[in-house]
Amino acid sequence: MWEEKNNQLYKKFQFRDFSEAFAFMTRVAIEAEKMNHHPLWSNVYNTVEIWLSTHDAGNIVTEKDIQLAKRIDEIFG
Repeated sequence: MWEEKNNQLYKKFQFRDFSEAFAFMTRVAIEAEKMNHHPLWSNVYNTVEIWLSTHDAGNIVTEKDIQLAKRIDEIFG
């Protein structure tokens, strides 16, 4: 479940290994590029953390973030 904190949506995803985590990030990157809405994220080995906010709206959560979060969940699912 995504958490809203500090005007961002946040979620941590865990995978079996680095390859699975990186493959997930690649799929998310393709969707983010299609939406022209790019996440702030980090990856350490099998863990990916993602923070979503809309920079051009003043770094707040907008419908763009909610839609990207749903798409990310579908990719993870």
